[in-house]
This record gives sequence, structure tokens and C-alpha cells, in this order.
Amino acid sequence: MAERSTAAVDVADNSGDEPLTAKADQSTADGVAQNPERDTDSDEAQGSGGIEETEKASPPELHSGHKLARRYRLEECVTRLDGFSSWRAVDEKLRRAVGVHILPADHTRARSVLAAARSSALLGDPRFVQVLDAVEENDLVYVVHEWLPDATELTALLAPGPLEAHDAYQMVSQIASAMAAAHREGLAHLRLNPNAVLRTSSGQWRIRGLAVNAALRGISSDTPQRTDTEAIGALLYAALTQRWPYESDAYGLSGLPKGVGLIAPDQVRAGVHRGLSELAMRALANDGATASRHEAACTTPEELVKAIGEMPRIRPPEPAFTAPPEYQRTTYQQGTYGRPAPPGSNQAVQTPPPPLQSRTGKALKWAVSALLIAALGLGSWQLADALMDQGNKSEDTKQTQTTDGNDKSGDKTKPIRTLSIKGAQEFVAKGDAQHPNDVDKTYDGDPSTYWRTSSFIGGPVLAPYKPGVGIVYDLGSAQTVSTATIGLYYSGNHTTVQLYAADSLSPSSLDSMTQIGTVTTNGTSAAVKVTKQVKTRYVLVWLTALPHADSDQYSDAGYKQAITDVKFTG
Repeated sequence: MAERSTAAVDVADNSGDEPLTAKADQSTADGVAQNPERDTDSDEAQGSGGIEETEKASPPELHSGHKLARRYRLEECVTRLDGFSSWRAVDEKLRRAVGVHILPADHTRARSVLAAARSSALLGDPRFVQVLDAVEENDLVYVVHEWLPDATELTALLAPGPLEAHDAYQMVSQIASAMAAAHREGLAHLRLNPNAVLRTSSGQWRIRGLAVNAALRGISSDTPQRTDTEAIGALLYAALTQRWPYESDAYGLSGLPKGVGLIAPDQVRAGVHRGLSELAMRALANDGATASRHEAACTTPEELVKAIGEMPRIRPPEPAFTAPPEYQRTTYQQGTYGRPAPPGSNQAVQTPPPPLQSRTGKALKWAVSALLIAALGLGSWQLADALMDQGNKSEDTKQTQTTDGNDKSGDKTKPIRTLSIKGAQEFVAKGDAQHPNDVDKTYDGDPSTYWRTSSFIGGPVLAPYKPGVGIVYDLGSAQTVSTATIGLYYSGNHTTVQLYAADSLSPSSLDSMTQIGTVTTNGTSAAVKVTKQVKTRYVLVWLTALPHADSDQYSDAGYKQAITDVKFTG
């Protein structure tokens, strides 16, 4: 795809401009409880992007309490810069907090800001902070966007130290995948920095300012895909080292020593994950920079997503095990039950005498012994009599009985065993992939993790928009599958699951596979019994109908489903 961008892109050096609210406990224009939006990053700090010299228009005279469209009440100005201002506001119609960017309608960048905002709103990807409205009214142009009070900037996350390897892996995976989707629709960010990357309280990474932040500042690039890819590499570099990969300090991070050049993260800080270090270098090895490894540079978000997919999955660290408290021996003497003995107390617990040592006890033992001997004698006599009777009956029937040693094992059933899953890959028959980086969450043994589909407008049956969505599983060797048990996240309506025997982990088409079972369920689990026995190494779990579910933190209301756990038995 030829690179193109709907936004005029990144930022000029605004190191002399201070936001109006510079306290660390206040909010940014996108609702993050951190520092206000900072515009101190220069082109050198950003590492990419060009500058358009424009005549600065006077910012509109606005104040707290001012209403836009009789709906959006301005509360607090968090940025005033280069002819535009950004505000925290309240949508009085829906009673929710929002963010608003405002600039005069005659501003030289007003048209490009409107175009960028409307293009970003059409994307509708939940991994981006959503544009809610873009309006020209009363000599003003304003863009309304989501406000995320529960999210934290990457800048704040890096203040105490670098991220853990698993957190850095999740961040670069989600950011690269989101930007690849945006570029497929012709949208670029071009101002992707630690201030633009947020982590919500649920652990999801989101990107704010797609196309709009660059348009507000008049930034453009001839190679938007390469610019955004290098920016993702810089984010990963910062997450691994707590250093900015350029000579200038930026975003509260120290730059690299002058004259050293670009050095790999694992050479900057001890203990950095080797695979992530190489990935950062592959994304940063642009415009003359030299990587310390020999892998080819990644120049587009799609190439970066592919490189991430080829890496071994980085699992979260094991939770720290807390040893249980030492068992406290208790005593009954002197009211000390349940309390430890006082320090220095060496009082020994008196041992009770052996039982039945008195004269009465000895007599009782002899009486019990005599009774046991009598009982044993009577039992032995009855047992012998019964055996003699049985022997006589055996002689009478011996001539009519036959034995067959082969019958002893003729009706044994083969034991059911769970088949291990060696790997998995999302199968895309038509359109875009769903969430290919999450397929291994369906067999990690943790029912709280899952792979999910997108939210579809039509349903429950996905056809003809999509023939279905699903995952191909590798069983390691050819196996005879009897049942597939699939855990589902959403219930309601109905979910239809089909099983196919595939010829590889990446089959060419659905027609090349053999259907071996299907089931429809309204609950949160589906047990698919195989009706056509075949030996296969690869099995496709294929969803062709999805239930309707309300909106959640990941997607809007629509027809959708998620797979939490998959097990095969044979």
C-alpha cells in the first residue's frame, strides 16, 4: 500500500511555551490524571517529522463555564499553544467528561484539523481515544474527544523505572497492531510519543490524538508509515531503558550520551530482554541509524507486527509466593490454649501414664482377649463349613461350565485422554484478522484471559459479511479427536461452533478442510462432539454465529464472542 496520511503532522519546538496548568496532579486534554499536555519536545527529541511555518492566529477568548453548542461546558484549560487551546469539559447532555480542542475558524490549520478529526472518527477502533464530534460554529472550530480519567500516560509509568518485560511486550504489541490498522485506512499519527500512549486500569493500551494532534500543530511527513514505526521503536526503547533514544532529553527522560549514537537497549541497561532489545533496534534503524544486530529494519507498522508475531511469547512474571505462618503448637495447661508460651518458659508438658496399667485395666484386657479368641474360633468354623459347601457345588456344575480367556478383555473401552496443544494461529478467510496476538490465551490454562472477535453490526450469523472467524490449533502430531470443549465469554442469542480438520497451521481456504463436528449453544461453554472420525494434526475452531452483547471496555455493543479456554480429548 502506498503511504498516505490525512493529517498534516508533528510538532515544532515549543520549549518556551508553558501550559496553563503545570501541576502534576492535574489532568491532560485526554483525561489522564498526570501532567498537562507537554509540548517541549523538539524535532530532534521526536526523531522524525517535518515542520510547516505558519502564521499564528490569536486564540479565541474563552473561559471556564463557556458552553459550546449549548452542550459542552468548558471546565479547565489544560493547554494553550500556537493559536489553539485544549480543555477539560462536561457534556451536559450525556453527563460525562470530555476533552475539547478549540481554534479559530480562520486559523490556517482549521480545515486540516476538521478533516483529520472526521477521518479519525470514522475509524472507530477502540484502541484509540475516540473523536466524538468535530464542528465549525460561531467562528470556532472544535473537536470533542473521549476523556479517560482512569488512564495513565506512559510518561508517568516510566517515572519510577522501566517497565517489566511482559508489560513492554504488551505495550508494543497493542500499539503496533493498532497503528497497522490505522495505516490500512490511510491514517497516520506522526506525533506518537510517551504523552500519547495511555494504559487504562484494566491494562489495555490506548493511543490518543490519531491524526488530530499532528494537524493541530501543522506537522507532515512524506513517509508516515516509517515515521510512526520509528516512533513505536522509540516508545519500546524508553520502556526498556527509561532513556530517550536520541541525544536530547524529552518527556521526563534523559537522552543518550552525545556522540555515542544509537546503541541497543541491552547495552544501555542490564537485564533487558534480548528479543525486545533487538525489536526496538529494528524499528529505530531508519534514516542512517545503525542497528547492532543483523536483522532487517522494520519500516512499517505491519512489518513490526509480523516481527512481534515471530517472537516467542513473553509470559507475565509468576506471582510471589508468601509462605504460610509457622504452625504454632498450643497447650491446654494453665489457660494457655491458643497462645504461645512466654519467652524463657521451659516448663515441660507432663506425659500421661500408659493406659490400662491398673489392676482393673489388666483384668479388662484379659477379658477382651478371651472374647476375641472365641470370636475367631467361631468365625473360622463357619468359614470352613461354607467352603466345603461351595466345593461340593463346584463339583456338581464343573461339567457344564466353560471358560474363554479372550472374554476378559473384549469389552474394555479405550480411556479418554486430553490432547496437548503445541501452538495456534488465527485463520482469516475474509477481511481483517480479529486479535492474532491473543490466540495463545485460549490454551494457557487461565480462564480469565481470552481471544475476542470484533463487534459486528449484523448477526447472529456472520455470513455473508464474513464466513466466520476462528483459530487453527496444532496438536503436535496426527491425533484422533473425539471432543472439543470451548469456554466462551458471552452468552445469549446463540453461538455456533464448527470443527474442521486442516492440513496445516495456515490452511489456504475453508474449502480445503473437512468439517468434523458442529454445535450451537446459548451458554458460556460449547462441547463439540466429532461426528466424522479422522486423524489430523491441525484442528480449526470456527465461529459462524455470535450472540449480541452490550458495550464494554473493549468494544461497542454488537454481535461478538470471545474464547477463554479450548481443550481437545481423544
